Amino acid sequence: MATTEFGRTVRRWRDRVPPEAAGLPVGGHRRAAGLRREELALLAGISVDYVTRLEQGRAANPSEQVVEALGRALRVSGDEREHLFRVAGLVAPGRGTVPGYITPSVQRMLDRLTGTPVAVSDAAWTLLLANPLYIALMGERHGRERNGAWRNFLGAGTRVRHTPESRRALETAVVSDLRATALRYPADLRLRRLIADLRAGSERFAELWDSGAVGHQEASRKTVDHPEVGSLTLDCDVLSVAGSDLRIMVYTAEPGTEDAERLALLAVVGTQALAERG
Repeated sequence: MATTEFGRTVRRWRDRVPPEAAGLPVGGHRRAAGLRREELALLAGISVDYVTRLEQGRAANPSEQVVEALGRALRVSGDEREHLFRVAGLVAPGRGTVPGYITPSVQRMLDRLTGTPVAVSDAAWTLLLANPLYIALMGERHGRERNGAWRNFLGAGTRVRHTPESRRALETAVVSDLRATALRYPADLRLRRLIADLRAGSERFAELWDSGAVGHQEASRKTVDHPEVGSLTLDCDVLSVAGSDLRIMVYTAEPGTEDAERLALLAVVGTQALAERG
């Protein structure tokens, strides 16, 4: 019963989110003003098939991560988030766990940055939300690949080009930051499981963790090797949100450069692909 109500709720709330509010193109014939399933799946970082099965009541017991991701993509309020967890048969994460809720004010700010690649991660560097231009720049990420620590130590890596020095600095900063997060949220079982899996699966991670290595994320220039528009060298700034422990990663290009032109081209090429997919 809860799963059926959950599916109906997701379907109903999907209809009320206009695609332009999420920075998505409004191309082609649309039967409804809201998000398509493909668009909701893209924004939430889950498969279209799973969204379909959830809405139709054919998938039971959505995980806490899936419910949280769908809530963010649907732009829910605090009370609506509680309701979404309740109809999924779950209790919304409380204090002592890594917060993943994006407030409406932060969401509105992100919705207005349509011409800039922007992503929001939690304190454990798990990707919570990315706008279409960021997805076009970095590619879609699903499952454990949405966590930056997992991706860099055990996963497929990223499109960002690294020197040996920049790679070492990144790894040290990620481990140091993850250790600090674990101290702030000792009750978060998912975070503890992530750290345990990283220590077991990556000798490099285990070495840095056990040595107590210290580093921090800095604003930097990064070169992204994109398969369609070529390489782009962009400024990358990581902003924090007071009171939420969220990290907003923003990529910008210096005006008047080839990188700015390629980023503008990517905004067309990437969003056009989304429109055609729908």
